[in-house]
Formats: sequence, structure tokens, C-alpha cells
Amino acid sequence: MTPRIRAGRPYLYEGHEWDFDTLSGIYEAIEEVAHVELGLRTFANRIEVISAEQMLDAYASTGMPLMYNHWSFGKHFLRNETLYRKGWQSLAFEIVINSDPCLVYVMEENSATMQAIVLAHAAFGHNHFFRNNYLFRQWTDPTAILDYLAFAKKYVATCEERHGQEAVERLLDAAHALTSHGIHRYKGKQKADLSLEERREQERQDYRAAVFNDLWRTVPKRRESRERSSRARRRALLGLPEENILYFLENAAPRLVPWQREILRIVRTLAQYFYPQRQTKLMNEGCATFVHHRILPRLHERGQITDGAFMEYLHAHTNAVTQPNFDDPRFTGLNPYALGLAMMLDIERICTEPEEEDRAVFPDIAGCGDAYGVLRDAWANYRDESFIAQFLSPRLIRQLRLFQVVGDSAEGDLVVSAIHDERGYVQVRRALARQYDVSRQDPDIQIVDVDLVGDRELLLRHEVTNGIALDAGNAGRVLAHLANLWGYPVRLEETSHERVLETHEAQPTHPFGDQ
Repeated sequence: MTPRIRAGRPYLYEGHEWDFDTLSGIYEAIEEVAHVELGLRTFANRIEVISAEQMLDAYASTGMPLMYNHWSFGKHFLRNETLYRKGWQSLAFEIVINSDPCLVYVMEENSATMQAIVLAHAAFGHNHFFRNNYLFRQWTDPTAILDYLAFAKKYVATCEERHGQEAVERLLDAAHALTSHGIHRYKGKQKADLSLEERREQERQDYRAAVFNDLWRTVPKRRESRERSSRARRRALLGLPEENILYFLENAAPRLVPWQREILRIVRTLAQYFYPQRQTKLMNEGCATFVHHRILPRLHERGQITDGAFMEYLHAHTNAVTQPNFDDPRFTGLNPYALGLAMMLDIERICTEPEEEDRAVFPDIAGCGDAYGVLRDAWANYRDESFIAQFLSPRLIRQLRLFQVVGDSAEGDLVVSAIHDERGYVQVRRALARQYDVSRQDPDIQIVDVDLVGDRELLLRHEVTNGIALDAGNAGRVLAHLANLWGYPVRLEETSHERVLETHEAQPTHPFGDQ
């Protein structure tokens, strides 16, 4: 495909101004490089130009084009708007939605060069990653997410009309408090078919009502019957242990009525949609940054953008990949753009100009000559943790001056346990990979039992890892929401090697039910 350039103009654009014809020409030029030279496979793109206020609105609703109403979204909007108007916070230059077609929002305030950057970054970099990475293919349904968002928005609005805004918002408050515990993490739990959600909503309600009634009608009523209701049988009946708390409540909470169960399902379905993004933040941004870092210089080499545009690109790109030092006031950890791009460029170097050390550590790819092929395979088959564990090279560890520090909270001393040398790089790489393991960031909390014949107390267990216990205040507030959703007492035990370290309890104060 030959990029469309206006007659009589040697460049795709000149200066900062742009119109929609200019944007179309920029898009076509980028598309040629992305598909032909980089070999990217993307969904079709739908580009929408929005204002700063619309970008703030998208921020508030977790970046989605459609979202049900909730007070927290308005709070986020007001906060971000205030910071933006006072000049204390900038806005993203784009937002990209994992959908088919891929929906890309670009700011109308962007210069022509910035539009070129964000189109390369989002419309082709993020787009390729969404389409090809195994986590997104396994857990998300890009062809139906926009229709499902429309269904969710309409359903919540209908519930507000029928049951009152206060009742719906209180339910959403409780569900949002448990969002991080509304995730299926293993392949055995298949992704929802979002295209059938609206049609099957009534069928789902009827089925749940029948199963739910059978479950609780057969619960032994007399105290002496407890022995016959063995723990193993009870756990099998309820599908315990269960780590997806919202899923369990949706299917087994005694007092919830059908519309409340459906709203829990909406919240957890959207939480599941975002789960792959949490596991691939480094790779996703690294992929998109690498793509724009290869496309914009290529446009300059082909004489399609001016030297001034290229300098503007370099300035914006450098700001995005800046990595402050640990003692810099701006330091908040490793910049995913910086580390992601550094790893992508290092893989490219290993494939094309390997050193002896690279041949020893990466014998399968060192000197293969197909850097883009190796990168496309990595983008498709890894997540952040495994990507770092597989591809972080000793040379890059030395270049970034990474080292491992361990400490004992009781002693208060810090010890440098590994540095960027031949003996320590494996340990440094393993330690860094673990920091990107979502399973290590989220507490391991599971529902393990229910007292079916007594006070119907729900028992949860948190397996303490590395001595990190739950914050008592936060645990108490979340358990209060859980108790109201369950309708009966809840108890959370923090354990280590089957020894109970701490117990948290909550009673329902305003249980949900037929309101």
C-alpha cells in the first residue's frame, strides 16, 4: 500500500496542525510499516477524536466507552478534572479498548506528530498485543465487549428505576469492594460468552432459582443431623474451596434476589475482562513503545515526516521512557515503558548482534536474525512474570544496575544478597520476575466452608505468604460488605502452615435481599 500524501506536499504533514485527511494519511503510512515491515496482526481500528473533558470522562469509567452509573466514577472525574485544570496532572494522549474493531480514542488537542505517535503506539502496538497474547485470547471476548457494556449499562439503569438508586449503589459498593476477589485465575474456568449474556439473563435466573432452592431446602434442620452433613459432602455441594468470592455469592448467597445476582455477575465479568491487563502491563506497554519506536524513525527515514517532527517525537518518547533513579523524588518504581522497551531492544540485539554471553544464556535465539519473529512469539506467549524470567539478560541487568536487597522486618537490617555479576544475575532476574507475579501481589483468600445447619457462618481462609498479613482495618471494611452480601456472619482466618494467626469477623448490618 502506498501512503496517501496530498499532491504538492513532500511530507505527510508540516507543523502542529492537522485535519482528518492528514490523520488518514498518517494512519495509512503507519499501517504499511506496521503490517509489512514489522509483521503485526491487528484488529481493524476505529479511531475517535475526543476532547479533554471526554478523556477525563473515560478516565473516570476505567477507560471504557460505556459504563453503568456509580458515584465513584463521578468522584474520580472531579478529582482528575481539578488536577488537570490546575496544571498538576496531564492527560493520556490516547486510550485504547481491547475490542474488535479496536477502539482508539485520541485527544483533539494533540499535535500532528503526537497523533502519529499514539496511532503507532495504540492502534498498532497495543492492538497487536490484544489480538495475539494468549491471556487475552483465553479470557476476553473482544467481539462482544462493547455490546456487553451496553447491556450492563441498561440493566443497572433498569434496576435503579425498579428498586431505587440507593439500593443499587449500595450493592455496587459491596461488589466493588470485592472486585479483586471476583476473578477466575485458571483455565478450567472458561470465559463468558458475552454475546449471549443478555439473551441468557432470564434463563440464568430461572436455573439459579431452581438449584438454589434445592440446595437450601435439603439442608438438615435438626441439630442432631449435623453429623450426617459431613464437611467433605458440604464442601462438594457448594464447590469449595472457591477463590472467586463474587462467583460464589452470585450462585449461593441465601438472600440475594435475581437482579442482585446479575449485578454481581456484571461486576465480576468486567473484573475478569481487565485481569489479563494486570498481568501484562510491562509487556503491553513495552510492545506498544517498541512499535512506535520503530515506526516513527522509519517514517523519517522514508522522508515522510520533517526533521522538526522527528525532534518532537524524540522529545515525547524520551519523556515516556525516562527512568528516575531510586533517590529521585519522582521515583515510584520501575517505569514499565522504560523496562519494557529496554527488554524488547535487548532481544533485538541478541537476535542480530549477540555476544558470547548471550549465546550461552539464550542459545535458541542468539544470532537467529529474526528479531521481529522472536518478539512476536514473546508477545503472544508470555506474561510479565514469565517474560522477565525468560528474557532479562545479564547485560541488561548490568546496564540497569539492578541488584537484590533482602531484609528482616524484625531486625530492620537490609542485606544486598545478589548483584549484577555472573553468580547473581539469575537470582536478581528471579526476584524481579516475582514482583510482576499477580498471584504474589493479591492475598490468597478462599471460601473454605459454610455452616449450613447452624448460624450459616461463611468461613474464609487467608494463607499468609512471606509473613505479610492483611491490614486489619481494610479487612474489617471488606468483610462488612461480604457479610451484607452473604446475609449471615462471616469469619476470616489468617493461617500459616495450618496454624491460625489471626481471626477477623463481621456480622451483617444491612443484609441484601428482596428490597
